[in-house]
Amino acid sequence: MDARFLTADVFTTKTFGGNQLAVFPDATGIPEELLLPITREFNYSETTFCYPPANPAHSKRVRIFTPAGEIPFAGHPTVGTAHVLVAKGLVPASGDAVSLVLEEGVGPISVAVRLEGGVPVFAQLSVAKLPEIGPQPPSRGSLAEILSLEAHDVLYGASSPQAISCGLPFLMVPLRDVDAVTRSRVRTDRWEPTLKAYWAPDMLVFAPDPSGGPAHYRARVFVPGQGIVEDPATGSANACLAGYLAQRAPERDGTIRWTVDQGVEMGRPSRLELEADKKDGVITAIRVGGATVIVSEGVMRLPERTSDS
Repeated sequence: MDARFLTADVFTTKTFGGNQLAVFPDATGIPEELLLPITREFNYSETTFCYPPANPAHSKRVRIFTPAGEIPFAGHPTVGTAHVLVAKGLVPASGDAVSLVLEEGVGPISVAVRLEGGVPVFAQLSVAKLPEIGPQPPSRGSLAEILSLEAHDVLYGASSPQAISCGLPFLMVPLRDVDAVTRSRVRTDRWEPTLKAYWAPDMLVFAPDPSGGPAHYRARVFVPGQGIVEDPATGSANACLAGYLAQRAPERDGTIRWTVDQGVEMGRPSRLELEADKKDGVITAIRVGGATVIVSEGVMRLPERTSDS
């Protein structure tokens, strides 16, 4: 059988930037046993497979796969899939904006898509789960060793590393400056005995980047637990970063905004826009958004099922 797919670069306005994504807008005929092999054939961070929704009021049911297997939620596949569905007319859209609800493993995810001249230019997801704080992470020295850094490169005190999940857990590791972010390299020989079995084995390292303004950050995301050495743009991890930053922000009410550049060291620069709402000092919503560029469209020829398969 033939299965139609599109590829896109997510969290960028330029082709060959951002994070690559393959989208199968109608996966109903694809055998279950081929979903992971198809994902590994693309070898992108994620591939999405779309199905009719369980709730007819929703837009699509979306399954997300990494080369290591299926995951319940991820940001760049959610944003990119919403863009593709609207751009190809698979979700009706008119005017300046359209709202989608995508059914994912973590639950229904709301995505707002902004249009210009009928063309989607920006998509923003709202997390289904507000920040959940994980157990105490390994020591500052251990994290520095895992990241090929010195202990003083890792911040502590009020800005200590913290494990957070907004549907997928990540370890937030604040570093002293952009140079430390750039120098970070994961040592798998130190990661495996220390973080592999931890609640949040994958890491987002970050530091303020004054070149982009007072609310701008540089980040890198290392995802060895998902079979990915480094990810160029990670919406789920940046949702956790928004939670981390919002917890420590002095504002008690209103919306706080940040921008994050990721993927720079990989040659795939990405820009993510983060928002967090607070009321009486409590986080009430987190949103992650960015642009997407459709790169290609094609047909994958899948093997025919045999009588004994």
